[in-house]
Amino acid sequence: MTPLALHSPREHDSALLAQVAAGDRRALEELYLSYHRRLARFLSRLTPRYENVEEIINDTFMVVWQHAKDFRHASQVSTWIIGIAYRTALKSLRRQKNFMYPQGFDALPEQSTDPTGETEVQDWLAHGLRQLPLEQRLTLELAYHLGHSLEEIAAITDSPVGTVKARMFHAREKLRHYLPALGGTGPSELPVGGE
Repeated sequence: MTPLALHSPREHDSALLAQVAAGDRRALEELYLSYHRRLARFLSRLTPRYENVEEIINDTFMVVWQHAKDFRHASQVSTWIIGIAYRTALKSLRRQKNFMYPQGFDALPEQSTDPTGETEVQDWLAHGLRQLPLEQRLTLELAYHLGHSLEEIAAITDSPVGTVKARMFHAREKLRHYLPALGGTGPSELPVGGE
């Protein structure tokens, strides 16, 4: 058992990042492997293309490698890495000519089924999330799928907490509007507050 295995996950990540800052490639590999699955799950909700997800993850860890020595412990290592992934994903998706999802429900690509339990409701919600502007969708993903607090999301997105709260409010309002329309149970022409 390595000495790092005795620490809490936060301490372990901090120790690994310190080793990365000192040029330890094995520490970078360990950090990469410990975050890959979580980042892949988060990023796959933003882009359906596996190769985009992998590219964003690789670009994220290139930034981690290059800037580990600049980490100032103002947040958790996980918040810092997810923040890098968030900004890298935004840049990548904006560079692509058609990063926006189609606006009509009928135009949405058919979803693959997750054998571990993707339900019809989850698929329906995923379609609703795709209707949201990118920053609102990412804010909800960070909060509800990755479990980050408002303060952590603010650090990840480099936004004031008030902006994060506003994005969440508007995203929930839009989902209240979109979801009944997608399910065929309500009118889609109702105005949504703030639009």
